Amino acid sequence: MGLHAARATGAVLLAALLAVPAAAEKVGEIGVDWAGNDIVIEAINDPDVTGVTCHLAYFKRGLIDRLANGNWFEDPSNSAIECQQTGPITLGDIDRSKGGEDVFRASRSIIFKSLRVKRIYDKANNSLVYVAHGRELTQGSAKVSISTVPVGLQVTP
Repeated sequence: MGLHAARATGAVLLAALLAVPAAAEKVGEIGVDWAGNDIVIEAINDPDVTGVTCHLAYFKRGLIDRLANGNWFEDPSNSAIECQQTGPITLGDIDRSKGGEDVFRASRSIIFKSLRVKRIYDKANNSLVYVAHGRELTQGSAKVSISTVPVGLQVTP
């Protein structure tokens, strides 16, 4: 590999690292049984849209449940999401395609499984659509949760 190719590869890797979706802040954790299983609630601020905060709830398996039931390195993909306007909405450089873009992702297993939040801009209805879903390498998941935020007329480009 030549010097130019090595630099290009390094630039691509750096760009991928810098394009990491938003981080979440844990705002609550509810114990649901004696096995240590919990429902975790996190706040996610959209990195490219100011004034929108999503709250994501998901199930986290405890140690006793993992030992008793096997499948030690995996949590379920179940989740719920609710997003709302928490300030003046300003759209940054967002993906306006029908496929949208990830604004959050977290691993749900040691490899191959993740929980994601994707934002889709619905121009016709002037809304942001946030979809929480599981993603696996070999098969998709039907476990989906959705929330919409109207952007109204106060949006600044």
